Amino acid sequence: MTNWRRPTRWWAELLLLGLVYGAYSGGRLLARGDVQLAVDHGLAILRFERGLSIDFESPLNRLFSTHAWLGIPADFVYASLHYLVTPAVLIWVYHRRPERYRTARTWLVSSTLLGLVGFALVPTCPPRLLHLAHGFTDTMAQYSAYGWWGAEASAPRGLGSFTNQYAAMPSLHVGWALWCGVLLWRYGRHPLLRVLGAAYPLLTTLVVMGTANHYFLDAVAGAGVMGVGFLIALGVERLAGRRSAAAAAAAAPATATPVASAASAATAPGAGFRRKSTIVSGGWETSAGELLPAQRPPAADDAPATAR
Repeated sequence: MTNWRRPTRWWAELLLLGLVYGAYSGGRLLARGDVQLAVDHGLAILRFERGLSIDFESPLNRLFSTHAWLGIPADFVYASLHYLVTPAVLIWVYHRRPERYRTARTWLVSSTLLGLVGFALVPTCPPRLLHLAHGFTDTMAQYSAYGWWGAEASAPRGLGSFTNQYAAMPSLHVGWALWCGVLLWRYGRHPLLRVLGAAYPLLTTLVVMGTANHYFLDAVAGAGVMGVGFLIALGVERLAGRRSAAAAAAAAPATATPVASAASAATAPGAGFRRKSTIVSGGWETSAGELLPAQRPPAADDAPATAR
């Protein structure tokens, strides 16, 4: 990959990421869609998964809802790490791998925007909001007394109505966790960071399904969105690299030194028909019309003694 220098305007980066997060939160809110349409999409996904026996969220949810020692920590993981680990990894990349920061940031931003498109086009009811006949338990409502969230969503109590609970496809919880895991695995020097990089996406995938917030295919779609976002980031990086190279090539003649320019002019074809080079050893330049020592006629005092 092309190395991009560390961004110097940290406040601009912070503003950009704030705008993206605002778009993420606002997009989830605005893309509420029709509730019945979201339920139909959720049931269609569930039927498809059960037809292929890949509805892994069903047994996981039964396990988490039966054992509080699994369900309560899972709810805390779902409600917090998504918003803490992602910015922490971004800051870590900024300081430890500044030449990779722009690509990492572009990858995250582009993938998030693609996820917002998915929320708008395919509003999807999560398993926890389906009818009880489908066998899912909302663990965040079941264990809400242990956390700061209410029965409506992972938002603080009383603010659940300000979130879009039908934005399940794709799962950006899984997508962002995969982004964090790849960066920790790729750029972490300590073995522990690489282990965390491998474990975090897997843990997040288990949590979003066990808490009945996402289907297995939501997780797959989240990983797919991150894959497309990565390709976009690579394209942006290559384009920026070509523009930088073109700008450097265009500025190269203007940055040549006067001595180097004069030397180039002296050695160019036909230069001898214009004027001889005025550059002498050490880079000194003679005045206009001044002859070099070898070109000057011998003075009278310099004549051989035999000629006197």
